[in-house]
Amino acid sequence: MDIHSLPDDPAALKALIVDMAADHQTQITQLEQRIRLLNLIIYGSKSEKKPRTGQAQQLSLFDEAEQAEEEQKPQTFEEACAPAHTRRKRGRRPIPADLPRVEIVHDLPESEKVCPCGAVLIRIGEEVSEKLDIVPAKIQVIRHIRPKYACQTCEGVEDDGPTVKTASMPPQIIPQGIVSPGLLAHVAVAKYADALPLYRQEDQFMRLGLDISRGTLAGWMIRVAKACEPLIAMIIAEIRSGPIVNMDETTVQVLAEPDRANTTKSFMWVARGGIPEKPVVLFHYHPTRAGSVAAEILGGFKGYLQTDGYSGYEALGEREGLRHLGCMAHVRRKFVEVEKTAGKKAKGGTAHAVLDLIGKLYGVEHQAGKQKLDPEQIKALRAEKSRPILDKLKVLLDARIATTPPKSLLGRAISYALKQWDRLVVYLEDGRLRPDNNLAENAIRPFAVGRKNWLFSGHPRGADASATLYSLIETAKANGLEPYRYLRHLFEHLPAATTDAQRKALLPQYLDPKNLTIPA
Repeated sequence: MDIHSLPDDPAALKALIVDMAADHQTQITQLEQRIRLLNLIIYGSKSEKKPRTGQAQQLSLFDEAEQAEEEQKPQTFEEACAPAHTRRKRGRRPIPADLPRVEIVHDLPESEKVCPCGAVLIRIGEEVSEKLDIVPAKIQVIRHIRPKYACQTCEGVEDDGPTVKTASMPPQIIPQGIVSPGLLAHVAVAKYADALPLYRQEDQFMRLGLDISRGTLAGWMIRVAKACEPLIAMIIAEIRSGPIVNMDETTVQVLAEPDRANTTKSFMWVARGGIPEKPVVLFHYHPTRAGSVAAEILGGFKGYLQTDGYSGYEALGEREGLRHLGCMAHVRRKFVEVEKTAGKKAKGGTAHAVLDLIGKLYGVEHQAGKQKLDPEQIKALRAEKSRPILDKLKVLLDARIATTPPKSLLGRAISYALKQWDRLVVYLEDGRLRPDNNLAENAIRPFAVGRKNWLFSGHPRGADASATLYSLIETAKANGLEPYRYLRHLFEHLPAATTDAQRKALLPQYLDPKNLTIPA
């Protein structure tokens, strides 16, 4: 501030100083909040759960009589839809009955099978104790032997056919390669489902006596992903067919991206959709986070699209046939941050009241899941119980926005919730919808976990291959298939699939888990 612009009147000067001090104190308070939040992010618990004790923590503003009888409500959709808790019996869990058994009999010596009275002891039963064992992975070589046949009489000169005949090799997903479908599936699942980087797999193979470089492993993944591209096209078609799509995106670093620095962040997009009973998951790599990428993935999709509040999704607009949903989990997360930074002061505050009401919304979802209601019944239940809770939440947010500093954590949380409000309430329209976008976040989580281990992709081809294999593995998991068994089955049968119908039959949602067997 220019000293010459200061007022000469002492009273005005004092008022100016008071205003400046108030502004500085507000800035200090906001910065302290951010520091506490950063400390919690770095050192604190990552869980968003918090202990609730029912009536004792109800805000008096909404202290209605019926609240005293309500049970504590779960705070996430997954907890809300989980079966009611039953106390686990004490003792060790039984060993699964379908595991193979190897019997070792510990018998008495013949000399001890005689009673002191001279009679021979007879067997009256047995004591059985079971212990788990594991056979480490072993490398084996599958030899494809094709006998050769020739005619000793005419030596093949009677016709124009080949002189020597041999059976044809079965079609292979990587022709002329040394890798089998089983080994390909093992490497893919280790990296994309178990987050084990290729350089660590290279070390594991070396300990097993096999020298396979990480470059060779990466080449295998790129080639097998290329062979699976027709399946990805079918997954995209199913997502675009509706009726519901969940979308999210996360960062990925790709070193050899043309015309970009190695440190530039690229993005992995994920979309989950298709028939709700047979969902598909699509991963899509792109150098940018532009909203046009979402439009490219969705194509002519018509139905419900659920996302977080990222502005890039606004590029889709409100076109005909597209209904946009918000994510209640993202709203809740921001108020959880406010409550964490406030510490003991949070009790009875606005953030606590908002979280309490959101907890009640998930309580309704818990009731619907517990009663196994169909979509129409869920819609009716939400109209009866969720709508009044949402109305109370909207009244609270509208009342607090006018008195809360907009740059504070609480102000930002309230502004985000109000900006997303029209989309947050859309889930009331259809019982198939969910209040949050956790389906997409859960699908993208394995990628985020793996990223912490392998850190980056060396080339866009590798990122595209990763997207393909993540798509297949996460779709398999979403349909209850074990990833290794599925990929092995796919890699064995895909080379022989020559029509779209045969390829479609290999998608995870159309396979029966009982048909996925591993050869002995």
